Amino acid sequence: MKLLHIDSSALGQNSVTRELSATIVAQWSSSLDGLQVDYRDLDREPLPHLTGQSLAKADPAEAAEAERTLQQFLDADVVVIGAPMYNFSIPSTLKAWIDRVAVAGRTFRYTENGPQGLAGGKRVIVASGRGSVHGAPTDFQESYLRQVFAFLGIDEVEFVRAEGVAYSPQHRTDAIAAAKASIPRPAAPLLQAA
Repeated sequence: MKLLHIDSSALGQNSVTRELSATIVAQWSSSLDGLQVDYRDLDREPLPHLTGQSLAKADPAEAAEAERTLQQFLDADVVVIGAPMYNFSIPSTLKAWIDRVAVAGRTFRYTENGPQGLAGGKRVIVASGRGSVHGAPTDFQESYLRQVFAFLGIDEVEFVRAEGVAYSPQHRTDAIAAAKASIPRPAAPLLQAA
């Protein structure tokens, strides 16, 4: 079984989502023998934002990295994403990654009945950190990520959320503890298959 671990926070050691995503991956690794983990840090090694040159594959090195990024996603059974809320949404580095994995003909296609996701069968766990507490109408992060992955055919998207972490040090500690307590475990069939 393969797990793809993505971090996108720019806060390094002070990141709530990095702490949460690392805890998720550690718990899954201890539960599943032989779990293969691939790690990608979008802050330290950002992907270029999509441009006309990117779409034309004008730069062979960029095109090769885009293909590697897509294949890494396609090969994963589980994707754990550290996704802080920046300005009501996600970091631009995470959006650049999504632009590299949402590829017509590979992860979705258009049909006469509308779009069809081609990347189903995966489980996505999003470690979300938020300075405040958000819901409709100010939460574009969770609804966006759910929509993107549903568009790709992935219906099993779960959120491990630490909210209000900027209110006070105690609130941050409590929010992280509550988020860690809510981490989803591997399902029984996954445990048996591993």
